Amino acid sequence: MRATSTFREGADGNYDPNAPPKGDFEEKSNRDNFRIPAGQTHVLMDVEGPGLITHMWITFLGPEAHPWAKDGSANHQEMLLRIYWDGSDRPGVEAPVGDFFGGCFGKRSELISMPVIVEGGDSYNCFWTMPFHKSARVEIVNESDKPISLLYYNIDWIKRESLPEDTPYFYAQYTQAYPLVTGKPYTLLETTGKGHYVGTVFCVRTRSPYWFGEGDEMVTIDGEAIPSVWGTGTEDYFLCAWGLEKVLTPYFGVPYFDQWGIVGGHTSAYRWHVNDPFLFNESIKVQFETFGWIAPDESVHKRAMSWNPREDDYASVAFWYQTGTPTFEARAPHARDRKLPNIERLVIYVADLDYGQINTLATDPLPRLEYDGRRAKVRIDKVVDRYPEHFDRPVLFVPASADGENVLEVPFHVNEKEPLRLLMNMGHGPDLGVYEVSLDGVKLGVQMDFYAAKVEAREYHFLDFWPEPGDYTLRLECVGKNHLSSGSALMIESVRLRERRPRVKEMALDIDNDWRTNPIYYEGT
Repeated sequence: MRATSTFREGADGNYDPNAPPKGDFEEKSNRDNFRIPAGQTHVLMDVEGPGLITHMWITFLGPEAHPWAKDGSANHQEMLLRIYWDGSDRPGVEAPVGDFFGGCFGKRSELISMPVIVEGGDSYNCFWTMPFHKSARVEIVNESDKPISLLYYNIDWIKRESLPEDTPYFYAQYTQAYPLVTGKPYTLLETTGKGHYVGTVFCVRTRSPYWFGEGDEMVTIDGEAIPSVWGTGTEDYFLCAWGLEKVLTPYFGVPYFDQWGIVGGHTSAYRWHVNDPFLFNESIKVQFETFGWIAPDESVHKRAMSWNPREDDYASVAFWYQTGTPTFEARAPHARDRKLPNIERLVIYVADLDYGQINTLATDPLPRLEYDGRRAKVRIDKVVDRYPEHFDRPVLFVPASADGENVLEVPFHVNEKEPLRLLMNMGHGPDLGVYEVSLDGVKLGVQMDFYAAKVEAREYHFLDFWPEPGDYTLRLECVGKNHLSSGSALMIESVRLRERRPRVKEMALDIDNDWRTNPIYYEGT
């Protein structure tokens, strides 16, 4: 059997769910999708059992502007997937569409594994077997202020005459902690009943520099005093070693990992216990310890070490089967509360500053420009139109000057003395140069080579400091180019001052450090 979005034409020419699929030569036969307005719920499947769902396929437009959705669309974090078994008033599956399929924090990522496949980051498939006795109802709630555009789906299921009475149901539940409670384990699942735990999707946004994942997994079975499953570290649970990096395998993987050890880094990982489930007869509790490395200015030991309580932002989906009714109390919050809290204290989108630039589209040819003193005549290259996965805003593109001595200065103002991190979101590309950065004449970091064969984005972090209120100038100066690069241009999206977690302000260990004579950058280890 199949529940599908295929077009069914009623007597009035509009969609009628009770009509047969339209299968003729009219173009209307190809209108196999739905537009779900903001705040509305769309039912994908509502059938009577007994039966079992064997496969789900879903796709829709991404959040960026599109000719068929000029103002953009909901992202997959804002779409809440709910599946109800046998008429229950509480969903057995409740998770954002993205997180259920391993794509966290609204970021689309390809995922290739045994039970879940997201081909190209936009074709969402799962092969979990989902049995039901009386009925199954699958719905998506649009919790965005934008529509879900071009929603297509096929849900395959087998209708049965009967199922054994003790057949367990499939469950998946989203939960989050923004941020973690200091020093307490993070609970992915706690329920009573009989069943087996089959998978984890795990997402982290770091609030401290250095490595977050020293905490062990702890799985408590049937109320035992000491967990019988006790791991050796977060990366070890996800079957990697010495940290995490982007990888996709049948039973474990890391679909998204942007940068190692920074403040504000994003990680999503999955682990499927298809061949090694955690079995329980009475109850199960699945937790992670929340310890890791942190910087000396937020450590009571005043030094970097591997076993410190962290306060990162966590989100997860637990997947399990069980008989009876789960007692896990967690529920998915509304999409507005699933969005990560803003940790930027100041963002200067450089393309918004006045350099006398020429505003051209990324597809336009590069104009011939020359420099006028210290103010570059530059253009705005709307890279966001071509590379939305890298940049959220237009990017300032500074063409190479005739003598190769490109200089760009970015002014900004600080209102309050507090612990901040200075960073930039930069572009890499085939025609970009090597640059040095300084703040009010103080050189920071090492030379940055912005060459790459294809355009991509990367954050560069430079300084952890307590700046006094006042005006500052960040300066980027070209010092050469990679031998593979065709030029020494510059591509910059923003300069940012990112907040450090409250613990840093409370401890104030570096408040009296003079960053001009002793610039400090706590680089992740």
